[in-house]
Amino acid sequence: MKNIKFSISNISPTDIKLVGDILKSGWLTHGKFTSLFEKEIKKFTGAKYAISVSSCTAGLHLSCLASGFKKGDEIIVPAQTHTATAHAVEYTGAKAIFSDVEPLTGNITLKEIKKRITKKTKGVIIVHMAGHPCEVDKILKFCKKNKIILIEDCAHAVGTFVKNKHAGNFGISGSFSFYPTKQITTGEGGAVITNDKKFYEKIKKLKAFGIDTDIKDRKKQGDYDVKSLGFNYRMTDFQAALGFKQLIKYKSNLKKRHLIAKRYIKNFSRTEEITHMPYSTNSSFFVFQVFCKKRDELLKKLKKEKIGVSVHYSKQLPKMTYYKNKYNLKAKNFINANDYGNTNISLPIYPKLKSIEVDRICKIIKNYLTYEK
Repeated sequence: MKNIKFSISNISPTDIKLVGDILKSGWLTHGKFTSLFEKEIKKFTGAKYAISVSSCTAGLHLSCLASGFKKGDEIIVPAQTHTATAHAVEYTGAKAIFSDVEPLTGNITLKEIKKRITKKTKGVIIVHMAGHPCEVDKILKFCKKNKIILIEDCAHAVGTFVKNKHAGNFGISGSFSFYPTKQITTGEGGAVITNDKKFYEKIKKLKAFGIDTDIKDRKKQGDYDVKSLGFNYRMTDFQAALGFKQLIKYKSNLKKRHLIAKRYIKNFSRTEEITHMPYSTNSSFFVFQVFCKKRDELLKKLKKEKIGVSVHYSKQLPKMTYYKNKYNLKAKNFINANDYGNTNISLPIYPKLKSIEVDRICKIIKNYLTYEK
């Protein structure tokens, strides 16, 4: 019985050779591929500016800092997301205010945001869960009207569009993840896009210690100033090279993800015990999520059958000890997020996944659920 992995990176032998060549050269940071990768990100997303960073978390943190979030501010975030979304807010001293989500997409909605608006609300961070776009156009209109800063967590959203506009272009910024399981990977790594020049300049300085002059722009070696407190959130050049090569090939990667998603949907079309994320031509399908009341038992079965799966995410953020204790949060206030966490399974959807493997996964799930009725 052949193992089916949850994720396989779309890295070619030529990509590996390129990384090896950079390592041999000794020029590991501040190289040409960092610039090339950022240009390719701009080209792919249609954004005016792109900054490579060490992780999506770093990008979110920098976005929160550049937005001026501080102690006393409230920032609304979805209860169903990776903890990094809320952590980025907390790093600034501001308070994360959790919102319930849609049942099948796990996305935050304008309706839920409105329930949590106060005089202290300074910002909203939205997440395009599993690559499925949220109702960002409605949320943006509301935020603009009420002078609320909108930030997009695009950790799952390389290739996610809303009305032909790439995710991350609606808010003041969009932060992307290139973690190993993502659509493209740099090992660890991320990027921030924005269409605001002043915001871009802030992020650029904050990510590199607050230094005011790039190496390539210095008239004399070591001649620079630090005018603000910054961080070391830079990406290495060999990481950027790896991401650059994958991003160039990403359109074909995305097409294959859509074909696999359609195959999953076709396989599950007559399975009442399973619901699944909706199909959308605008989704990047980071994963394909299904929902089942017997989730934990099914996970054990899939593990036994050597099928790699994951959960995004099992425990809502208000249940995490740090947030639960700090803000005395009650799970009953986040019913949809709680159900989502208790029932979701993320199935593999990478381009190297074969149709016969998709069918095998679906057959195991359907047979198990039929037998366990």
